[in-house]
Amino acid sequence: MKKVRHSQEVVTGSKMVDKCCVLCRTSEDNPALFGEKITVQEHNMSVHYFCLLTSCGVYQRGEDNEGVFGFLVNDIKREIRRSARLTCCACKKKGACVGCYVKSCRKMVHFPCGRKSNFISQFTENFPSYCSDHSPSQSVCVTSDLSLPQSCSVCLDHLEPVLSYDVLKCPSCHSSWFHRDCVQRHAHSAGLFFFRCTLCNNKDEYQEEMLRMGIYIPERDASWELEANAYTELLEVYMNCDADFCLSNNGRAHSAKAGWFEVIRCRLCGSRGTHRKCSGLKVDTRDWACPECSKATDGKASLVASPQRVPRRRLLSKRRQPSAPSSISSKRPSLPAASGSPEELLRALAPPRRHPRAGLQVVVSGDQALSAALELVRRPDFDPTLHLSVRFRDEQQKFPNSPWSSDMARQYFFKLLVQQIQDSALFEGPDGCKNLALDSQALRDDLYFDAGCLLALAVVCGRSQVSFFSRALYQCLFNFPPNRPLGIAHMTRDTHLSHQVRRIANADSMDELRDAMAASRDFLDLAGCRQPIRSLQEKDALVEDLVSFTLITRMQLPLQRFREGLQTLGVFEQVQLFPSVLCSVFCEAEIQLSAQMLSELFVANFSPQEERVNSETAVVSFWRHFLFECEGGVGLLFFVKAALDLLHFSTRTERLPAAGLVPPPSISFIHPPSSTHCDKKGRAEEGVFPQSKPDKNLLLLPVTSSYGVFKSSMEQAISHHMHLLPNVM
Repeated sequence: MKKVRHSQEVVTGSKMVDKCCVLCRTSEDNPALFGEKITVQEHNMSVHYFCLLTSCGVYQRGEDNEGVFGFLVNDIKREIRRSARLTCCACKKKGACVGCYVKSCRKMVHFPCGRKSNFISQFTENFPSYCSDHSPSQSVCVTSDLSLPQSCSVCLDHLEPVLSYDVLKCPSCHSSWFHRDCVQRHAHSAGLFFFRCTLCNNKDEYQEEMLRMGIYIPERDASWELEANAYTELLEVYMNCDADFCLSNNGRAHSAKAGWFEVIRCRLCGSRGTHRKCSGLKVDTRDWACPECSKATDGKASLVASPQRVPRRRLLSKRRQPSAPSSISSKRPSLPAASGSPEELLRALAPPRRHPRAGLQVVVSGDQALSAALELVRRPDFDPTLHLSVRFRDEQQKFPNSPWSSDMARQYFFKLLVQQIQDSALFEGPDGCKNLALDSQALRDDLYFDAGCLLALAVVCGRSQVSFFSRALYQCLFNFPPNRPLGIAHMTRDTHLSHQVRRIANADSMDELRDAMAASRDFLDLAGCRQPIRSLQEKDALVEDLVSFTLITRMQLPLQRFREGLQTLGVFEQVQLFPSVLCSVFCEAEIQLSAQMLSELFVANFSPQEERVNSETAVVSFWRHFLFECEGGVGLLFFVKAALDLLHFSTRTERLPAAGLVPPPSISFIHPPSSTHCDKKGRAEEGVFPQSKPDKNLLLLPVTSSYGVFKSSMEQAISHHMHLLPNVM
């Protein structure tokens, strides 16, 4: 299968610019219509890129930097020899290398001749070409409406609004018609990220349709974005004194770094400036409005402040500038932009490392990570790009078997922070599947913005998994999957609103539906659903409107502020670019527990006494053997149930979060008295059963002399615990 290159340097000899393409035998050089004309000087060979992609007998067997974008020179020469025996059905000359993809069709053409003969070549998947008899056509309904446009929506020249090979139409609107060559030039200029209908602005359906109709869309940024220093004028700042009488000896264009003769600009228009001395301002004045703006605002222009209760620094996203792409670009079968892992995509947003002395410090009292983090982001000098150091007041707190370090303290802080944000009043629903909750006090305190900002810091700087968003919340925030309606299953269960919507949805007769609507009259009025329902067929539309109102409409302000907080360090924009890849960072994936996973999850804390280490090491071996035996079905009934029971016994957690448990699970040991007794059946006596401390995620294993005793004690303890909590799982 052919693939398309990312970038490669191509040597184009000045003496060979007019040389004919070795495949199509023409010297035309139009990158938009025929692809880049590539000249390999050492082999005295020129070839159109589209000719290579659409040829029937040549494939990319090399790497992108070999030959001509992966097409090996020997393979190209072999294709030249093969096509030399084939006659073009258009120009009747030899060298035809593009054939109809339908096996029963024998038509062969040169690629330029194919464009004149209404051949359609699709630049995707296997790069098939179709003759005029078998080529795809558009099936958009065309009427004789005299109001149809009579011009191309790209070049604005006259055209007849009749579908044909040379005239294409947008599948999403009824007003856009295009010349085929105009669409191809537009795609070549706009690139994959900006190519869309010029009227309705549709992108996905438009690109899919144009690919089907043989339009090549290069996978790169727009040409106007790639031009070096194209927007340098936007970086120019107006620095001129416009006072009636300038007092500066160095002229109006002089601006000192500070003091009386620093030029400050109008806070409203930015197109006027003054020296402080020239306008009689104070030496530290920063808020100034020009006379024109002051008149327009009735003299209140100085009251230009943020509408927020607490002034906030704008959190600019730190995005790496893309490297300069090749002048040739094309579409691969699979999008390489989304091929990176979530870790790589988030690592690209991390600010450059700075010296810790130039950073910020947060001090956490006990485990109050959220309150300490809120104080941090509300500080006037908060900058998300600075290095963050974390210190816990409890200096005795340590991780199991790990020395206390600043990096570990920071990661532990972010892990605590994510957990406490999940448990806050901002979210509702079961663990691992949270929706935003509407809280008036949180809106007044702007906590939704703060939570978004802190979660963005956690995933970038703390390398933490959020993993508690519901799929509905992820869709509301990032529109992924795109334009998919939400249903009752996406609403938070066991809430007053969900009960009302569910009662309406479950109505089986008109009488039940009327009773349900009467009981929810206030809710229906608030949602704007006052229209009468005349049949059960209209119930589904009503339920869809109520779900949309509950999850989206009434949550507009919290969702907006939460999105703005997630823009910190460019996280929101990155997720919009790669929503499917980064979904696993925010939404909890189902984790299939295994014996290996559990054995690695619990870290053993060995005793400092050397005489006890040997017996504790043996118990660790018993523990691992017990897990693998359960997984094999020898011990408890089946491993998934057994693993969940064991997890709940140790941590009171019903499932393992993707972000991990806080604090990390660990194992300690219970040493029996000097004399350990067992009955004749091998069951352990009281005092050697396993125990747990769920608040610390600590499992206490008994030190036994044999695996049989250990296994019996484990099964009895877990079984007894689950019988006491019959409805836990």
